[in-house]
Amino acid sequence: MKRTMLIALLSLLTAAAAMAQYPRTRYRRPVPPPRPAYRDVPAYRNDYRTPLSNATYYGLRLGLNIGSVRSDDHFLSDGSAKSGLNMGVAVGFQVAPLLPVYMETGLLYTEKGGKGKVNGHSFSYSLNYLELPFVLKYMHPLGHLLSLQPFTGVYVAAGVGGKMKDFNQRQAYSSFDDEGFKRFDAGLRIGCGLQFANLYTEMGYDLGLANISHDYFDTSRTGCFFATMGVNF
Repeated sequence: MKRTMLIALLSLLTAAAAMAQYPRTRYRRPVPPPRPAYRDVPAYRNDYRTPLSNATYYGLRLGLNIGSVRSDDHFLSDGSAKSGLNMGVAVGFQVAPLLPVYMETGLLYTEKGGKGKVNGHSFSYSLNYLELPFVLKYMHPLGHLLSLQPFTGVYVAAGVGGKMKDFNQRQAYSSFDDEGFKRFDAGLRIGCGLQFANLYTEMGYDLGLANISHDYFDTSRTGCFFATMGVNF
């Protein structure tokens, strides 16, 4: 199932990149004022492009996660990170006319988790979520069709699957049962994107703030570094 989803999203990204050969930009260059008649006045130069009013964009995303868990339980906190996928769709709305600030949200499938050892025996746990981010993104133009896009905001997520694997006993259990983790997660998201024409890439970090542990005496919170690429329309 995971391989089928990945192949389908890769096909969509490839098709969208081909369609983006002649991209439509969301920026309009301001009309230069008349040049004064008197001499020794430099020609008008202004590379800033003002975003169109009420601009909206849609995007496809595919990337890599490096997830971990911060916990009072030393078996979890002393463990190592675990890699996974993230994929999904995004949509952005301009906050106000002539202001290059956008509210971006979307729906992502994201894989988090970690690895550790108990009495010298290895175990791993995957935490797979459907995630809904809400970030404010500032689009700063760097040149023709190129923009830098730092962003910050929050996310909420619901666990949809995952396994805890005991390599010593060769057994696997659900990560979200009563002996595992809670399904609800939420936290802060921060990062920066770079867009050239319709092609987009970003890096960032999800800092979990919700306690995902069922244990009354321990708290556990997710953390995830992500690197993503995709296209915007």
